[in-house]
Amino acid sequence: MRNFNLKTASRVAPAVVLLGLLAACGKKEAAQQAGPPPATPVAVYKVQGEDVVSADTYPATVVPLNEVQLLAEVTGYLTDIYIQDGQRVTKGQKLYAIDRTRYAAAADQAKAQLQVTRTNYVRIAKDAERYKRLAEQDAIALQQVDVSRADVANAQSQIAASQAALRSVELDLRHSVIVAPLTGTIGIAQVKLGALVTQGQTLINTVSAENPIAVDVNVGEQDIARFTKLQQAKGVRKDSVFTLQVPGGQTYKLPGKIVTIDRAVDPQTGTLRVRVQFPNPTRQLKAGMNTSLRVLNQDTGNQLVIPARAVTEQMGEFYVYVVGDSSKVSQRKVLTGTKVKDKIVVRQGLKAGDTIVSDGIQNLHEGSVIQVGDPTKPAAAQGAAATGK
Repeated sequence: MRNFNLKTASRVAPAVVLLGLLAACGKKEAAQQAGPPPATPVAVYKVQGEDVVSADTYPATVVPLNEVQLLAEVTGYLTDIYIQDGQRVTKGQKLYAIDRTRYAAAADQAKAQLQVTRTNYVRIAKDAERYKRLAEQDAIALQQVDVSRADVANAQSQIAASQAALRSVELDLRHSVIVAPLTGTIGIAQVKLGALVTQGQTLINTVSAENPIAVDVNVGEQDIARFTKLQQAKGVRKDSVFTLQVPGGQTYKLPGKIVTIDRAVDPQTGTLRVRVQFPNPTRQLKAGMNTSLRVLNQDTGNQLVIPARAVTEQMGEFYVYVVGDSSKVSQRKVLTGTKVKDKIVVRQGLKAGDTIVSDGIQNLHEGSVIQVGDPTKPAAAQGAAATGK
């Protein structure tokens, strides 16, 4: 039995080897008949520079540069309204009046009291002068002279107190008429005619200056140095860097400039507030309006741009396929910038004159052979035409 197995094995082994050789030759011949892998149809794009106007956008809120709340400075009933809500007012213009009756009476009383103290002073001063002459003749005790001098000083103090009281009530009388603290636009009144207002508590209205006006934006910590540089730059038209988009998508025609950068970063949000001033002659911008601030960035000017569809992303990095010799492509890492319509700025990784694949990149890998079609047609359509489908 053992001899039979050895002989059988010796006959089978050469046969197996022969079959393997035949199979390998068959595969090689099939591969030779099939030829090289077909070229992938694509569209290409020649990298070139273009003039780009590129900006970063920040949500912004319109704020007045100067705004004053009109609080009642005396207590009483609102007796007069001299303006209409929303009206333009000038500094010093009369706006509202609070019942002046008791304040006018208090002022009259204070004036009368002042006159009494002055008359009393004249009498005491004359007495003191007589006591002084009598004392020089040893006709009166010196103690009486000292008392008269003290009376004169006391009368002078009473005059000073009466004058202060008069100034206080006259101030209340003036405050019973509310005037515009600045030139601007007044809002909608918070109280009606005849309402009781309380000193230091009742908000009557608000006046804000509207030309110029400003917008506030919150920028991240990474942008602080950039905005500081824009504020401090010399010889640069900083007002051309900032433009505004108002609700409805319209671009505000007048440019702005930085007027204030806040002193500290908000620890809750990690942002810094920046205030940009805009002219507002037609009062189109209203306080509280939500807008978008566009700030020109480093991609403005002549930049290398490529179709955005030519870029692929892998693990947070961006790549393009560059066409090389023998119609083979190689994958190259690029640093991208701002997207402008259907194109994107390339800051690093390419140079003018490079040819890249713009359509059909989903079918490529490193070293793929390409067939360049009509750049004006999608690669998929070119592939279908090439295969007759």
